Amino acid sequence: MKKIVYAGLFTFFVSVISFTARAESTVGYFGFEPDIITNYIGPSSKKMGYVRVTIDLMLTDTSDIAVVEHHTPLLRDALVEILSKEPEEKIKSLTGREEIRAKCAE
Repeated sequence: MKKIVYAGLFTFFVSVISFTARAESTVGYFGFEPDIITNYIGPSSKKMGYVRVTIDLMLTDTSDIAVVEHHTPLLRDALVEILSKEPEEKIKSLTGREEIRAKCAE
């Protein structure tokens, strides 16, 4: 009988702790709408391609969402500038995409 009581109390405390952790979370998300579409130059200067990306930002504080919304045009322009300068090989490879993601995060 004691084991059942201890198991019940343990389950109760774990659920209370996880609920408290979720209640204190102030993480927010912001998605750029519409998707960002830009051109890039292929290996030969005659061939052009385009890339379409969906970008979501994870913010550590939900109060920062208003700041990001205010600066969305500037952020979008910076992202388009970074993406348009990348070569086709980098855009099409997984490791290249990770490098581009890191560059955009700076």
